[in-house]
This record gives sequence, C-alpha cells and structure tokens, in this order.
Amino acid sequence: MDRGKQPFAFRNFRYFWTARLASTLAQNTLVIVVGWQVYDLARATMDTRAAALQLGLVGLAQFAPLFALTLVTGWAADRFDRRLIICLTTGLQLACAGVLGVLTWTGAASIPALLAVAVFLGVARAFSMPALSALGPNIVPPEVLPHAIANNAIAGRVGSIVGPAMGGYLYAWTPSAPYAASVGLFVLSLVCMLLVRPDARTPIVPRHPWRLIVEGLRYVVANKLVLGAISLDLFAVLLGGATAMLPIYARDILHVGPAGLGHLRAAPAVGAMATAVLFSWRPLKHHVGVKMLLAVAVFGLATVVFGLSRWMPLSLTCLAVLGGADMLSVYVRQSLMQLSTPDAMRGRVGAVSSLFISASNELGEAESGFLAAAIGPVPAVVLGGVGAVLVTGVWAWRFPALRQARTFESTREVA
Repeated sequence: MDRGKQPFAFRNFRYFWTARLASTLAQNTLVIVVGWQVYDLARATMDTRAAALQLGLVGLAQFAPLFALTLVTGWAADRFDRRLIICLTTGLQLACAGVLGVLTWTGAASIPALLAVAVFLGVARAFSMPALSALGPNIVPPEVLPHAIANNAIAGRVGSIVGPAMGGYLYAWTPSAPYAASVGLFVLSLVCMLLVRPDARTPIVPRHPWRLIVEGLRYVVANKLVLGAISLDLFAVLLGGATAMLPIYARDILHVGPAGLGHLRAAPAVGAMATAVLFSWRPLKHHVGVKMLLAVAVFGLATVVFGLSRWMPLSLTCLAVLGGADMLSVYVRQSLMQLSTPDAMRGRVGAVSSLFISASNELGEAESGFLAAAIGPVPAVVLGGVGAVLVTGVWAWRFPALRQARTFESTREVA
C-alpha cells in the first residue's frame, strides 16, 4: 500500500490510535482485577455459587449506567466536541483507577466499594465509546477510512484482550500494581487525545434532542446490515462469553491461581494478535459477511470445549482459538458498521452499538455469574457456547444482508 494511504502517515491518527489502545488496555486491566478481587473477597465467606453471583453484580454495575444513558450519550457524541467528551471520560476513569489503587494498597477494598467504582467506570464508558467510534472516521481522508477502521478495530480488540492478561500478571505480582499501570495508561491516553487537532465533521441538523435520538434509533432498525452485525455480537457473546468465569476456572477448576489467571487471559490475546498480524499481511477482501458468521460459530465451539476442559494446555488452546475468532468478527463488524453509516449519524449509531457491546460484555458477565450460581460454572459455560452457535445459524437466516456482504466497499449497496 502506498505510504500516502497508510493511516499512520497522518499525525492525528497516530495520536488517536495510541490513545485508544492505551485507554482500552487500562479499562480491561481494571475489569479483570475488579472481578478477581470481588470473587476473592466473596470466596472468603461464601461458596463457589454464591461468589459467582457477586461476579454477576460486577457486570451489572457496569452495564446499568450504559443502559440508562445510551440515548443521551449518542446524541452528545453527535452534538458536542467528541475529543472533549473522550478527554473528560478518560479523566474520570483515571480517577477511578487511582481510588481503587489506594483502596487496595491500604487494604480497605471491599465488595461494596468495588461495585460503586464499577458504576462510575460504566458511566465513563457510556459516554466515551460512541465518541471514540464516531471520531475515528473524522481524522483521515475517505480513501484511507477502510484501513483506519481496520487498525482501530485491531487496537480496540487487542487492548481488550491484552489488558486483562496484563492485569492478571500484575495482580499476581502485587495487588496494587495493575491499578498503578492503569493510571499510567490513562494519563498516556489523555495526553494523546489532547494532541489530536480539531478536524472538519459533518454538522448535525439542528433539531430537538429527542427527535435526533429517535432518528438514530430508526436508522439502526432500518439498516439491516448494521442491525444484524451489532445484534449478532450481542447475543453470541452474551451467551458464549466464558471470560467472566475465568476467576472461577483459575481458582476452583484448573487450580492455577492468579498467575494462571494471567495465562488464561493471555491466551485469547495470542489468538487475537495472530489474527491481527494475518490481517496486516493479507487483509480480508471477499465474502466478509460469511467469514464473520463462521468466526462467531467457531467462537461458540471453542467456548464449549473450554468449558469441558480440565487440562490447562487444552484450555489455553481453546481460548486462543476463541480470541482469534472474536478478533475476526470484531474487525468485520466494525468495518461494515462504520462504512455504511453517515458521519452525522455515527455518534448515535455508535451509542446503540456501544449498548450492544456492553450488553454482550458486562451484561454477559452478569448473565454468566447468575447462571453459574444457579446451575454451576461448567454447565453455564457449555450452554453458553452452544447458544452462540445456534445464534449464528439464526442470524445467518434472519439477516441475509450479512451473508450478502461481499466486500467492505460494497456495504452501502448491501445495506
């Protein structure tokens, strides 16, 4: 590819990409450590199933603010300076990491305190996710946008997988270390975002905020490609997400402790990085929709095998396959969604997408925790994996636009 068409040839994109990677690393470092601490504190006085319920509350605490604020956050991302929104939310997350670090360092951490901070983290993510999603396409020329979207998707997904692995390793070294690392990463992200220069964007048509919000929702419902792509992720990961159960597997099933938890969280990162390297060498060009559907099915199958495994090498292999499949799915989904959405609508569509992503992650953690409390962690993971495979088949039938998405360039015609 000509250097002039490389996203990293543009100053704003370099700073934006670095900010996004740093913030995602920090966010997901916090997620795994808060989950481990809550489960560890709960296991001191509860059995496995009761402690699993506490893990479910962590996911619910982060999802509730996003669910409540989705309509407002999408409108804000289209109405106000997206860079300012990102900077303010990064500052809030930095403060949360600092509070958690102090509580852990002083030995004052408790389940109520951890859940309270998780709510503030949810508020910050509710506003930052649509703003980040909408800002990305504003900082490169249109002809570079597909490559920029691919790199942004890779940064976001690698950060979301490497961050928890890093958190597990640092927590095994000393419990306050991951919080200190998160503070440093949030500072880096904030500095980089401040260095991103303002760029032209499509102005939003002046209307009453409620009308603009309704317009965004109608667009998502009417655009079957966008609706199918983001809802597929919602239900597949909501059902098939095994990562919420990793503290239970590390402590009570595989018996590998916090260091082993770091290995388990690193395994999806290995799969995701291998897939990212493959994309940089041979980008996806044809049958992108079918490949996304197949990737989600592989994600579900790998989840089933992981749930049944009692052998650490097999568990790590399953998680690596799971991570690679998830990376492929995210890469295709984000590219399809952003390329088929007008700029003036990206904040509101991004907010709906953020709600679906958070539902699949945080609400998925709650679902996994509650289901594990009811039937046990292993049946919960296995049934979730089977559910993800079934969802893939239903979505392939229900949303033909996904199957018909041949190339990224053709998304406007398919949508």
